[in-house]
Amino acid sequence: TIYNLDHPDYAMLDLDPSNKNSFAQLREVALCIKSILDKMKIEGFCKTSGSKGLHIYLPLAGKYTYEQARDFAHLIMKKVMEMLPKLTTLERSLDKRNGKIYLDYLQNRKGQTLASVYSLRPKIDATVSMPLEWTELQSNIVAKDFNIFNAVERIRNKKDIFAPVLRDGIDILNVISNL
Repeated sequence: TIYNLDHPDYAMLDLDPSNKNSFAQLREVALCIKSILDKMKIEGFCKTSGSKGLHIYLPLAGKYTYEQARDFAHLIMKKVMEMLPKLTTLERSLDKRNGKIYLDYLQNRKGQTLASVYSLRPKIDATVSMPLEWTELQSNIVAKDFNIFNAVERIRNKKDIFAPVLRDGIDILNVISNL
């Protein structure tokens, strides 16, 4: 928040697919992360990027530095890659990803730009970066399902399911011990 610019309110896990990945594969990776978060006793919040990817937010309530948030996100992403090595990579270079989903934890830096929740994206389908309930990832949803034509109605029906991201933050040391 504007009250403490050196301590982020959340850590973000960015699932960035290659052109060879399906949204079903992306959902599989997100559900893998959900299983890790469940073991750690963390409530994470998933949203579409409004483009091809998914973002998972972990509330921190401004208790940690960007470096600590990044290192924590890196720890989780390394665990995901251990569990899904044929589908995921930590390789930043596009040329070296070999068609895998990039597990980007480096978004956790001061000044890094992100597609904000509920933001309209400049895409042909006028997609919206939309929060998801975890159960929705078990269906056949795709990012194009959330667009300028249905976003307001969805928000009316579901309310702001993303609001808890800005509430109580996790205790990183405590949740790491659960892993």
